[in-house]
Amino acid sequence: MADKQPEGPAETGAEMDYAEHERTYNLFLTISKYTCLIVAATLIAMAFGFFTAAGFISSTILFILICALGVWILR
Repeated sequence: MADKQPEGPAETGAEMDYAEHERTYNLFLTISKYTCLIVAATLIAMAFGFFTAAGFISSTILFILICALGVWILR
């Protein structure tokens, strides 16, 4: 019945664009890195606001400071 086996590669598609792949991967890593920074800064600022009598303004200032420091470190 099906005794003949294929002799060539299973898929003969187009060539990979490795430069575009690298750019996409680097963009993904950058977005992931800064998203983690914002989430961590939000959680720290929320904990600071909830567990101290500092209030909303102090938490917002802390959030901005943490984000600024994080961007400076992650560059």
